[in-house]
Amino acid sequence: MLSVLLEFSMFPTSPDGREGGSVSKQVSKIVDAIDKSGVPYQLTPMGTVIEASSMKEALSIIELAYEQVGDCERVYSSLKFDIRHNCENRLKTKIESVEKVLNRKVSH
Repeated sequence: MLSVLLEFSMFPTSPDGREGGSVSKQVSKIVDAIDKSGVPYQLTPMGTVIEASSMKEALSIIELAYEQVGDCERVYSSLKFDIRHNCENRLKTKIESVEKVLNRKVSH
């Protein structure tokens, strides 16, 4: 059993398709594709975190995300991985672990 947490951000940097500097329209396409993929994810103000069961699955999500904005002239992406054996459901359990130490429920 393997848990691959991947936090990433991806968005076009070219002016094509951008309205007033906002990239929310393009990012929405990425999030919709991730949602439809069935991979557990959490959207944050600065990116998206997914949990995959292999590096191959995690990287396929990056490829899927890129396909959503690949027609743009330039795309920026930043990725961070946390890979751990013998774990699962870490999107929730990592947060719960901190909340337990704090002895309270952290607002999300």
